[in-house]
Order: sequence, then C-alpha cells, then structure tokens
Amino acid sequence: MNILNKITRDKRIEVNLRKQLIPVKQLEASILFERETESLAKILKGSKTGIIAEHKRRSPSKQVINHDLNMFDVAKGYEDAGVCGMSILTDAKYFGGSLDDLLIARSCCKLPLLRKEFIIDEYQIIEAKAHGADVILLIAAILTRAEIKQFSELAKQLNLDVLLEVHNEDELHKSIMPSIDMLGVNNRNLKTFEVSLETSKQLSAQIPNEFVKVSESGISSIEAIKTLKTFGYQGFLIGETFMKTNNAGESAKQFIEDLNGFKTSEI
Repeated sequence: MNILNKITRDKRIEVNLRKQLIPVKQLEASILFERETESLAKILKGSKTGIIAEHKRRSPSKQVINHDLNMFDVAKGYEDAGVCGMSILTDAKYFGGSLDDLLIARSCCKLPLLRKEFIIDEYQIIEAKAHGADVILLIAAILTRAEIKQFSELAKQLNLDVLLEVHNEDELHKSIMPSIDMLGVNNRNLKTFEVSLETSKQLSAQIPNEFVKVSESGISSIEAIKTLKTFGYQGFLIGETFMKTNNAGESAKQFIEDLNGFKTSEI
C-alpha cells in the first residue's frame, strides 16, 4: 500500500467521525459560510508571478519541515510579500495541520485560501466553505471521474474555485470538465517521492487553454518558474522553500522580488 492509499484509508475513518460530531447544518450556520469568496484562478490569470505560498509543518516525504512558525505570522507575511494565494494543509496525522489553521489565516489576511486536503466526501467541501476557504483541492489519483464531477460541481455551487491535481496523462484525461478552474500538475512521484519538473513540461500541451495551469512540488528557483512559464503555467505552488526558513513571509518576499528582478533583466 503506497502512502496515498494509507492517507485515503485513514481519511475515510476521520471524516466519518467528524460527520457524527459536527452535522452539516452546523457547518452551514457558520458566519464564514456566507462570506463572498475570492477567485484564485482569476488572480493567477492577471499575475506576473503566480506564486501560491504554502503552509506545511511536515510531510511523509520530508518529515518535519518547520513546527516553529506561527500561522498568524506566516499568513500575514505571505500577504505582505504579495503572493497570489495561500495553500493550507489541514490534514493532522500526516502533515500536522488542522482546520484551525484555516480559520487563523482567514482571520488575519484577505488572500484566497486553498484548503489542501485529501477530499473523499462532500462533507469536506462544506467544511472548507465554513472555515473560510476560497479554493478546494481535488486529487485525481484518489477519485473516480464521477466523484470529481460531483465534488467540483458542489464546490461551484458554493462559489469555491477548484484546483484539480494530476500526476500523469491518465489522471489528466479523466479530469477535464467544465467545473474545474485550475489543473495542477504535481511533479512528485507518489510512489518514489522523487520530484521532476519534466512531469509539468510533458503534460502541459495536453491541458486545454481554458484551464489555469498550475505546477506543484519541487519549485525552488527563479529559473524553474521562468522555464515553466514557457510551457503555459500561470500558477506555481511553493511550500518547503519558504517553510524551511525562519521567516516564511520574508523568504517569499525575497523570492518574488528576485523573480520580478529576473524578469526585468530578461526583457
């Protein structure tokens, strides 16, 4: 059993318990449920940098990344740095996150927030809306085409953007549908954890232009972004590069300044 299967198995148990503890009606009564959302896809289309900065304490591949950073400081720092959006891991067991992280970020910044989670039930999408998310992640590797359609259409009803993540050509082809806003290519092989930007390059031509293309994992340099832009990518999800420092916001700010400087010097 690979790590994704383990996470999904545990997630089903967790979600079933959460559904018993907090009914949907209670989630829908949240003050944040009526909040007007921000479209990350729209912002990425008009951005020169396309940076989506992530908050991630640990991961199965890297173990501890950073347990010392304060979520409030990270969210404010990312916003001040000028990122397009913020990705927040809410899985507790494998990534050290929680829905409280989403609430804290929502309370202190106006960035579009992506709930980065292993979504296997409509309940989690309602949870995301109730905790202030603007975007949900759907992972093609753990969902059928019917589930992708069901979950993405619910998200659109709730005015949430949908980022659909794929790892290969088969996942991409089963995922293309009108209820998806952004197609994300994860450069990490989930079986070996090896990362290669070649995955994004190879799949780029097969992603229809009506979708915002997002490259995920393994992006740590200005050169990588410059290269991926030539393949049509408008969004770049960056986590460990910023989170492994003592000041994620300052790290993101410097990265964006360097990126803008790099672009200017290339003109």
